[in-house]
Amino acid sequence: MIRPPVEPHHMPARITTGAFILSSGLDKRAVDEESAQGMHGMAAKAYPFLDKIAPKPFAKLVSTSEIALGVALLMPIVPTKVAAAGLTAFSASLLGIYLRVPGMRRPNSIRPSDEGLAVAKDVWMFGTGLSLLMDPGQAHGESRPCSWLGSKR
Repeated sequence: MIRPPVEPHHMPARITTGAFILSSGLDKRAVDEESAQGMHGMAAKAYPFLDKIAPKPFAKLVSTSEIALGVALLMPIVPTKVAAAGLTAFSASLLGIYLRVPGMRRPNSIRPSDEGLAVAKDVWMFGTGLSLLMDPGQAHGESRPCSWLGSKR
């Protein structure tokens, strides 16, 4: 029996994160110069190598990446482990911005400042990505026990 690349219980997490990221990517497609500079400036503070990319092309790269990741999460033909790896890497980069950019956190704390709240909230995507990566899935075509259906291990 051929197994689908996605287990049904993965879909709620994939749909919610995928729709959110896809929407964000679509919103960034027509970003103005000022917004592109702000986005680029914050990312370059956390990841200095990004200074080599101009703000507008950087914003376009972020937009395209978010659209691709959002679509991958929404498409059930993309294996969960592949989509989850992308989600985990993407959200880890956002958390890197939160941890590295001055002013994102309260002094001497991991808690977000008012400025950092918009980025700190993305921790939920990191947790979702890790959860999907850690899910053992089905092994050797066997059905997985499901406690709410009364299955026993």
